[in-house]
Amino acid sequence: MTDLIDDSVPVDLRASFGGTFLSAADQAYEEARRVHNGLIDKRPTLIARCHTVADVIDAVHLARERRLEVSIRGGGHNVAGKAVTDGGLMIDLAPMKGVHVDPNARHVWAQGGVTWRDYNRAAGVHGLATTGGLVSTTGIAGLTLGGGEGWLMGRYGMSVDNLRAAEIVTADGQLLRASADTNPDLFWGLRGGGGNFGIVTSFEYGAHSVKTVLGGIVAHPLDQAGHVIARYREISATAPDELTTALGLVHDPAGSGAKLIATPFCHCGDNHARAEEDTRALRLVSAGGADMATRMPYPAINTILDDGFPRGTLNYWKSALLRELTPEALDVMIEAFQRCPSTMTSIVIIHYHGAMSRVDPTETAFPHRGPGFSFVILTQWTDPADTHANIAWTQETFDALRPHSVDKVYVNNLSADDSGQIRDAYGVNWARLVGLKKKYDPTNFFHLNHNIDPSG
Repeated sequence: MTDLIDDSVPVDLRASFGGTFLSAADQAYEEARRVHNGLIDKRPTLIARCHTVADVIDAVHLARERRLEVSIRGGGHNVAGKAVTDGGLMIDLAPMKGVHVDPNARHVWAQGGVTWRDYNRAAGVHGLATTGGLVSTTGIAGLTLGGGEGWLMGRYGMSVDNLRAAEIVTADGQLLRASADTNPDLFWGLRGGGGNFGIVTSFEYGAHSVKTVLGGIVAHPLDQAGHVIARYREISATAPDELTTALGLVHDPAGSGAKLIATPFCHCGDNHARAEEDTRALRLVSAGGADMATRMPYPAINTILDDGFPRGTLNYWKSALLRELTPEALDVMIEAFQRCPSTMTSIVIIHYHGAMSRVDPTETAFPHRGPGFSFVILTQWTDPADTHANIAWTQETFDALRPHSVDKVYVNNLSADDSGQIRDAYGVNWARLVGLKKKYDPTNFFHLNHNIDPSG
């Protein structure tokens, strides 16, 4: 135990705490403070690695007593780096990895440190799945609290549409249950309002029978973009709920630097022959293209993009929503992609349709319903000397796309400097969310998030 911890943590708390306190003098500190985005380099005074709900409650009380700024780390995948505080207390849920599956009720209970890889592995044993992410290393907590895009959202809605209950530690150290029947106002806010209302220590989801899916990546040389985009427009306009698709401008993962246009997809329909028919046009490739799609267990589809998001790379993203894929918007993307400075960068468009689009915008705090597309410029690089060039290119590209986008954005895609877009992320639900913030966190104790200030 370091002197700093001896001075900062009361003796009785040190004796009862089930997890571990870390300071800069501890060997494990450097790894614990790191998050997925290598551009984030913050140094908490203390890290509380929690093993139980009681640990989380104690950490909240400690922060209040010592007047420490608090950050909450679940999976640590958020590009804005809100999981880490400079000089405060990071409450780290990563050790809280419990998952319990009730296959008869088709419910899954999971703690706040679980990733989608952990979740899918546990649920998949029973042939069950819940909408959750496009990358398996993402934490369930941050993704769900922001809405939760995923491969199953056309048929089964977003992660928030599958959430049945949550347990949350509030700013005054209370443990509350939130569900449709208990604290329903808080339950509404947790389904899209981010980490603004407290620390969610566990989630209870509904799950669906999804043993295998037909999916993968179909890639084409970029010079075929015109044909691919025309076909994708037709496919997305009539896609059944079971088919969730994306369109990506990407670089050859083999490292050649070649620019490609790809159409990752997942068909979760029960009728295998129908799935083949529904995806036939999507899988047409010509010279130089590759169809890498196949039937696979559901947990596998959630890993097909993992290699494109290596932990520790420097990340800077910009994002917004499109009502439709206009030729003008796609021309801007392709022209910009031709001159992007990093071969790790991609521009990805996610199709919003089906079950997730038939929910009223005010039914959950996540407001972006209705058919359309979410795009994100995923700029990644490894050399800090290239930071300025990559950020400048991303900002220029996003500015060029503004005339073609709408004033809406998926909150989980916001970067650290996107405070001006926060109201766009919460949309028509902003005023109601401010009211909830005043009720559950009137002092803005939890402000290291895409913040809803209780002052409005």
